[in-house]
Amino acid sequence: MSGRTLTVSQYLGGSDNVKFIEKFPSEQTTFNYNFGANIANYAFELDAQTIVVDTLAYDRITGDPNFTDSNVIGHFANVDIGASNVSARNNAAGTVNITIPSHIYTQASKILPDARTNIPITIFSVAWTDSGQTPNTVQAHRWAIIERYKPGDNALGNVLTSAGFTSLTT
Repeated sequence: MSGRTLTVSQYLGGSDNVKFIEKFPSEQTTFNYNFGANIANYAFELDAQTIVVDTLAYDRITGDPNFTDSNVIGHFANVDIGASNVSARNNAAGTVNITIPSHIYTQASKILPDARTNIPITIFSVAWTDSGQTPNTVQAHRWAIIERYKPGDNALGNVLTSAGFTSLTT
């Protein structure tokens, strides 16, 4: 793959519905979704899972992450967020707030301040089922969250030594 830069979307599965953000573990972020249709029949499901990549580079011009030489080397167990972080603003208008909670990954986990090796990336999935359709329609998209070190948020150290880390073997 020399000479080819993969986007976050390509690296995480290729679809255009992967959104990329970077944040500190203690940050809680709320996004307003506008479906443009009545969402009274929608049921939401939120899940997250943290993967670990061995290395991460950044494009010097854009600052975007470059996953060309990155390999997923392990993961942590899936976390079921449920629908408690979904707040309908206006069902008829199709607007809802979805909150990515703080500390999804970092309950007892470590992060290195350099953020260039053994980087935890939490994949936060937002899925919705429209039971007003026959058959029911299910759609989803993902947020890829590069976890950043912040003093006081988590232990300083190598994520590979964190409780719950599962190494991938080839």
